[in-house]
Amino acid sequence: MALDPRIGQGAVVSTEESPVEHDDRWVLSLRGMSVTKISVDFRLVLVVGSDWEIALEAPVRLSYGTVHASPSVLLNPQSQDVAAALALFGASVLSVVAFKSGTLRLVFDTGHHLTCSSDPSFEAWQVTGPAQWRFVSLPGGDLGVWSGSGTSES
Repeated sequence: MALDPRIGQGAVVSTEESPVEHDDRWVLSLRGMSVTKISVDFRLVLVVGSDWEIALEAPVRLSYGTVHASPSVLLNPQSQDVAAALALFGASVLSVVAFKSGTLRLVFDTGHHLTCSSDPSFEAWQVTGPAQWRFVSLPGGDLGVWSGSGTSES
């Protein structure tokens, strides 16, 4: 029996659980995965693990500690003003929640939180992953959800 050679190099072994739908949100199965790449063009893109990509196009709030403990920093991907996001490289995900209102919330083991709200005019963010999962903040505050098994607009 051959072992995956990445296991000894800090790879996360995951059971690839599917995202879970609740009345007002989807909880994505990224817990324990690390941010392995950060890129910037007109978007701020975080690659998490080897299969998930989080593309943020609207302004994003980055905070540290409890929500009320310290002020947040506004990251603006369209003007490439996202240097503070570099602190997330290598961070491990504690939770990713896509709210049906179109807001995305990420929490990391470093104490950082990213929050991207919906936009009235365009898609503010999207998350793509294995099994053709795609979550998109639709214009006006809705959430679009697609998977390999079909489409469900929440």
